[in-house]
Amino acid sequence: MALNPDQSLGFMVADVSRLMRREFNRRSQELGLSQSQWRALAFLSRQQGINQTTLADRLEIQPMTLVRLVDQLQESGWVVRTPDPEDRRAFQLHLTDKAAPLLERMWKIAAETQDHALTGLSGDDTQALLASLGLIKRNLADADSCMNRAETTAKKVNANAKRKD
Repeated sequence: MALNPDQSLGFMVADVSRLMRREFNRRSQELGLSQSQWRALAFLSRQQGINQTTLADRLEIQPMTLVRLVDQLQESGWVVRTPDPEDRRAFQLHLTDKAAPLLERMWKIAAETQDHALTGLSGDDTQALLASLGLIKRNLADADSCMNRAETTAKKVNANAKRKD
C-alpha cells in the first residue's frame, strides 16, 4: 500500500522544519544573518570545539562551503578557529564572547518561533510531542551510528586485505 505523503512522518517533519526556518528567518531579519550563519552559530553553541568537517556534516553542506561560511563568521568576530590536537590538518571551532549577545537574541527569537508553532497545543501535548520526537531522533541516531561503525569496519577490512595483496 502506498504511503500518503500528507501522512508521512518524513514529509511532515521536513515541512514543519522548513516552515519553522522560514518563520525564524522572518523574525530574525534584524540580526542581519543568513540562514547558514545562524544555523552554524546555533550548532556551535550546542557543541563548542567541534571540527569543521563535523559541523559541515551537521549542517549538511560541503566542507568547502563551510570554510567560506566560517571565514565570514570569523571576520565578524563571532567564531575563532583553533588547531585540533587530534588532527593537525583540522581546526576546532569556538564561539567568541562577542557572539554571546547575538546568540541570546537568536534563542529568544527561536523561543518565540516555537511558541507560535505550538499555538493550540496544551502543555501536555507539547511535552508528548517533544518526547516522541526525541525518541524518534534517538532511534535514527542509533541506526546511523551502527551504519557508520559497519562502514568503518568494512573500510578497515578492505584496507587490510589490500595490504596483504
